Amino acid sequence: MEGGADPYYTRDARPVRWGKTLNDDRSARVGLAAGAALGIVLAAVGIVNSGGQGSALPAGAIALVNGHPIARESFARFAAAVAAERKVLSLDAETRRRLLERMLDEELLLQRGIELGLHRAEPTARGSIVSALVASVTANAELAEPEESELRAFHAANEELFRRSERVSLEVVFVSGDGQPDVTAFERARKLEEQLRAGVDFEGVGAQADEPVVRLPRGPLPLETVREYLGPAAARAAADLDTGEASAPLRTSSGYYVLRMRERIPGAPASFDEMRAQVRAEVLRGRGDQALRDYLLELRESADLRIEELEQATP
Repeated sequence: MEGGADPYYTRDARPVRWGKTLNDDRSARVGLAAGAALGIVLAAVGIVNSGGQGSALPAGAIALVNGHPIARESFARFAAAVAAERKVLSLDAETRRRLLERMLDEELLLQRGIELGLHRAEPTARGSIVSALVASVTANAELAEPEESELRAFHAANEELFRRSERVSLEVVFVSGDGQPDVTAFERARKLEEQLRAGVDFEGVGAQADEPVVRLPRGPLPLETVREYLGPAAARAAADLDTGEASAPLRTSSGYYVLRMRERIPGAPASFDEMRAQVRAEVLRGRGDQALRDYLLELRESADLRIEELEQATP
């Protein structure tokens, strides 16, 4: 058999990853909720493999599990994905049979889970079902490519959604925590802060500092870039600084940073050409949201809903 053991379900219903060694088929089967399931699986495989019963399968089905068809197309996609993972062009008959057993195992577990009401009682199962349905409803609405005129009209009507982020130009000094007590490093950083607050020229202050572990790129930067380079504490401090103001020493794993705000450049509306990709994404997302609202309205109108009156909230 190619590429190691095939996946079987473990006791918590998660498939064992490809390539993980299993002692034998019997130990792999222990993952099913009851030993009787194995008999059902083998019986189902026997029906599929028997020439006399093959004609009883619905068109396009490769197997029936308690009357529910397993689509031949689904099995073909599964087999193709496994072959691609194993870097082979095709799978031998024995491997394909075991893959089919895997799909039957999955279907049996799914049906049993539904019988036990897990799709209603288990939050993860409920969430997966709801998410899958939402995805199918919204995907159809997002298939058609928006016209250029629709995109431009949406951008013009929603300029505030498409603004360049605020950018900041910072002066940064660093005091290393290596080779000295933390209190000493903090005191050095605090003295540099005092000089920056007093308006001392940055070149003079920087000459007393250490080489930074991370150096910010030159030029005005979005706060998100400050976060990426210096961390969230530095980004929060920069967001609160006025022009010319210096931050308190900011502790990191490697030492202390002190920031001084040189310049703040407010955000401004961006042109359509700059934001075209974001505009397109928003238009498609809006289509999906509207399709979901319409679908839910149809479901509510056709459903028998009985809701207990909620008590009025008391002030």
